[in-house]
Amino acid sequence: MAQRTGAQRPRWVLGLAALAAVVLVAVGALVVTRLLGDDGPRRAVGPTGATGTPPASPTPGPTPSPTAPPGAGLTGPLNLLLVGVDTRVSVPGWEPHGDAVLVLHVPKGLDRAYLFSLPRDLLVDVPAFPKAGYRGGKTKLTHAMSYGSRVPGRPKQPSTTQGYELLRSAVSGYTGLRFDAGAVLTFNGFDRLVDALGGVDLYVDQRVVSLHRRPDGRHREPAPGGGGYVGPQMVYEKGERHLTGWQALDYARQRYVTGGDYARQRHQQQLVKALVTKILDGGLARQPERVQQVVDALGDTLVYAGGPRVVDVAYALGGLTPDRFVPVGLPGEGVGRGSAYRGEQLTATGRKFLTELRAGRADAYLTAHPELRVKR
Repeated sequence: MAQRTGAQRPRWVLGLAALAAVVLVAVGALVVTRLLGDDGPRRAVGPTGATGTPPASPTPGPTPSPTAPPGAGLTGPLNLLLVGVDTRVSVPGWEPHGDAVLVLHVPKGLDRAYLFSLPRDLLVDVPAFPKAGYRGGKTKLTHAMSYGSRVPGRPKQPSTTQGYELLRSAVSGYTGLRFDAGAVLTFNGFDRLVDALGGVDLYVDQRVVSLHRRPDGRHREPAPGGGGYVGPQMVYEKGERHLTGWQALDYARQRYVTGGDYARQRHQQQLVKALVTKILDGGLARQPERVQQVVDALGDTLVYAGGPRVVDVAYALGGLTPDRFVPVGLPGEGVGRGSAYRGEQLTATGRKFLTELRAGRADAYLTAHPELRVKR
């Protein structure tokens, strides 16, 4: 079967959940900077005698042991599950969908990281989840978030955190990876993040015409009869570009391009790499006021699903450099006969990467399959 371009994917896709990893680093950087930037222990003012003379010097005690830095106990391997959801908060009772599912794997030694996406329509075995009344079955990965979010007795109050639990179990079962922590970034959180960072510089690797936005950023109007949209379209020309929040989100959502949904996954990962590079190269960890701006801008659009404390995860990843952050594109293909589309599956090459990753041989496998590395 020929490799699929994903033309039957729904149009409401956030993608870019891996940007939650950027937030983990940013939040941790704020705390770490404040911990390590302190002037040392506060010197308390001791009591004085009746005449105002200082008391006798206390008997010296044992020298206290140095405090271990945050994340000292994390040695790797470390796996983070990063999910982008469209909660459609304007629609009462709307169930969150796992529109982008990404995995960040940091091997033992914490000196490099691999980022890869799983297709939202990937057919997986989703385990039973009594908490949501779900009996289990083989279905699209995106449905795991929706099914898991259902709270019995509260049909109009789905739980994104609960949905994440079931999706995490499904991804763990498929990849064979145990997840140490994760994060969920909502649809509205992404453009806030990019704007809080001052935009992002990105190489646009192909001409992309927006389905959703006009050149001035306004949403295009629905066509009469519900057949798409009308009006001028924003165009992202090939080359080096500086994108604002809405532009970055819009660019990374487009799937009606050459390569379809797999091209969209590549663009998402390129954008993540560009943002991570900006944070690491710009010394954001040394600017706590800027980190606080990022955190404040996100508010409740970010849900951290720990695991270890955010500060520990961030500190553990603090030694990474941009060249050691490796986005990987896993090839896939459609499942079904003729027009009876059921979902997606990874090709043998994509599935083998997961096996080699677990065995600690990812670098050798990528050397043998350089086409899996997402360029720029």
